[in-house]
Amino acid sequence: SIIRRQQQELKLLIAELKDRDRELNDMVAVHERHVQAWEDDRQKILTLAERCSLLASELNERDAVIKSLSKKLRLLESQHNDSKTTLESTQRKFKELTKKVSDSSVHCQALEEKNQSLHCSILELSAKTGQLQAREQELLTILQLKDKALIETTDQITEVTSKFKTLEGALRAAKLEEFSRNREHQDLKGTLSDVVFQINKMKDVLSEKMKESSKHQEEISHLKQENGCLRSELILAVEEAQRKDQLYQFAKSKQVRIERELSSLRQVCIKQQRDLHFLHVNLDSSDDSRQ
Repeated sequence: SIIRRQQQELKLLIAELKDRDRELNDMVAVHERHVQAWEDDRQKILTLAERCSLLASELNERDAVIKSLSKKLRLLESQHNDSKTTLESTQRKFKELTKKVSDSSVHCQALEEKNQSLHCSILELSAKTGQLQAREQELLTILQLKDKALIETTDQITEVTSKFKTLEGALRAAKLEEFSRNREHQDLKGTLSDVVFQINKMKDVLSEKMKESSKHQEEISHLKQENGCLRSELILAVEEAQRKDQLYQFAKSKQVRIERELSSLRQVCIKQQRDLHFLHVNLDSSDDSRQ
């Protein structure tokens, strides 16, 4: 009766081991799906990290372009100030020339009045007429030269005005380009914040997977305890050597699967720690580049 009872118990244990074997197979399949999903998430994280580094390099290039444009803007402002100074000096010269022309016109008018008075007394001063005509011709020549200088000054003022307008157009274009660069800089900041949010989300997923790993380890320790109990019971059933071998094979295959699952869990944990370190390094580098 003891042997029959032990046989019944062994049959029940074998059935329970088969059920546990099926449960473990299902659990291994679920775990493999989780590992595959985690690998997909890891690839996404690596892609996001690469994109973040590309965005950081592009941001540095944009900053360099903005600095070069700022230098050009300062150069244009200095040229504009030089042109403004030249324009002011030209205006002063123009005022001086205008004053000289007005003085010359006043002098000419005085000479004309004097010429009229001399014409009244031309019979008395006929000897001085030739000198006065020569003086008049000289004054006419001086007036022509002054008119020519006035025309040249007007042309210079027109040329300086056109250059000033060209510089103003270049300044407006540089300001528009700087505004577009600033707007692109703001867009890059928004993209970087999205990447940081996704990284935090991946960290939460990683913590959940670590909790699942701890649960699996507890189940593995419980299964090891059951395995010890089964071995102690198999020692008592000497006459059922074949069944003992079968139970031993079941337990050995279970232990192999458990150890394989443990090794896969260790690899997953190592990969997760490596990816976390890589993400922290990328975050630090992106923060430095953004600053």
